[in-house]
Amino acid sequence: MSADEDGAGESNADSALVTARRQLERAAAHVDVDSNVIERLRHPTRVERVSVPLKRDDGSLDVYTGYRAQHDDVRGPYKGGLRYHPEVTSDECIGLSMWMTWKSAVMDIPFGGAKGGVAVDPKQLSERETERLTRRFAQELRDVVGPKRDVPAPDMGTDAQTMAWFMDAYSMQSGETTPGVVTGKPPVIGGSYGREEAPGRSVAIITREAVDYYEWDLSETTVAVQGFGSVGANAARALDDWGANVVSVSDVNGAIYDPDGLDTHDVPTHEEQPEAVMTYDAPEKISNEEILELDVDVLVPAAVGNVLTSDNVDDVQADLIVEGANGPTTFAADAILEEREVPVVPDILANAGGVTVSYFEWLQDINRRQWTLERVHEELESHMQSAWNDVRVEYEARDLTWRDAAYVVALQRVAEAKSTRGLWP
Repeated sequence: MSADEDGAGESNADSALVTARRQLERAAAHVDVDSNVIERLRHPTRVERVSVPLKRDDGSLDVYTGYRAQHDDVRGPYKGGLRYHPEVTSDECIGLSMWMTWKSAVMDIPFGGAKGGVAVDPKQLSERETERLTRRFAQELRDVVGPKRDVPAPDMGTDAQTMAWFMDAYSMQSGETTPGVVTGKPPVIGGSYGREEAPGRSVAIITREAVDYYEWDLSETTVAVQGFGSVGANAARALDDWGANVVSVSDVNGAIYDPDGLDTHDVPTHEEQPEAVMTYDAPEKISNEEILELDVDVLVPAAVGNVLTSDNVDDVQADLIVEGANGPTTFAADAILEEREVPVVPDILANAGGVTVSYFEWLQDINRRQWTLERVHEELESHMQSAWNDVRVEYEARDLTWRDAAYVVALQRVAEAKSTRGLWP
C-alpha cells in the first residue's frame, strides 16, 4: 500500500503492517489475554521471499520478487490470497496475513492467516507470460504450501485461471492431482460454485444485517459502492436485488451517479468489460474521490486500501460504512469516524465470505464431493449471520466499535487456541 512521501496526511504509519498491529493492540486492551500471546501475534511465523524468473515472449528474461507471509496457524492451515501487483512488499503481505488470521477466527473456521504475491504489473504480461510466472512461483513456494499447510487463493491481479495453473504445477511436481492446495479454482477442477462472488455477497449480507440493526428500511436505504470489480459489483447487485437503492458505483476511471437508483445488472462489471463503468449512460459522472463524499445512507469502499484518510474523512457524509476492500480506512480516519459516531463495519467481518467459501471449497476437495450453488449460498448465509451475531453481542456488551468488537471475537478465539496448545519446546 502506497504512502504519501511529502508527509501530507498519513504516511508510512498507514502501512498494512502498522495498521494491523495497532488494531491488535486496541483489541488486546479489551480482553484478558496473556501479554506473551499478544507479543507472539504481533509477528508472522515466517515470511518466504523468492526470486521468480520469467522468460518473456520476446525471449528476454525478467526476474520478479515473490513473497508468502504466514502469520499464524494455531487454528488450522495458513490461508490467504496471492496478488500480482507492482506494490507487493513483505510488510504489506505480513499485515494482510494478520487480517486473514482475524478473518478466519471471527468466522470461526479452522484456518490461520497468510498472504503473498509477486511484485509485478499483470497488465504488462501476456496470458502465456502470466501462466509461466504462476507455474514458476508455485515451484518456488511448493515447500511451504499444501492442503494441510498453507492454501492460497485469488487476490488482486489473480483469478480462477491463475489458481488452476498454480494447482496444476503443484500437482505435477507432487505426482498426484491435489486440488486442495488452492481455493478459488474453476469448478471443473475442484473449485466451488459461488466462490468468486462470495466476498461481495458477504458484504451485502452484512450490510443488510447492519441496516436491520439500525432499524432502517432497506428499500429506502441509499448505497454508494466504490469499486465495481468482483467484490463491489456482487455486493451492489445483491443489495439491488434485495431492494436497496444503489445510487452510485465506480471503477478506476470514476463514478456514475443516479439519485433515483442504478440498474446495477446493466452496468458492466470489471470482469464483463474492464474499466467500462464510465461508458454507462447515467445522469451524472463524478470522480472516485467524490463518490466517497456522497450524501448516502451506506458507503461501501470496495476497491483498494487507504481511501478514507484524515484528509477526506470530514467530507464523508454516509451514516454507515461497510468495508468491502481490505483496509480501506486508515487508523486516523477510523478514530475520526468513531468520534463522529459514524459506525464502521470492518473488513474482517464484511468481506469474509471469500475465506468462508474457500473453506467450503477445501471441504469439497477433501471429500471429493461438490456442493450445489444453492447449498453454498445457504451455508454462507448461515455462517455470516452467526458471525454477525457473535460480533453484535460483544458490540453491545462492551460498548465497543464494530471493528473492536470483531477483533475481540477473533482475538479471544486465537488466544484461547494458543494458550491451550502452549509453546513448544
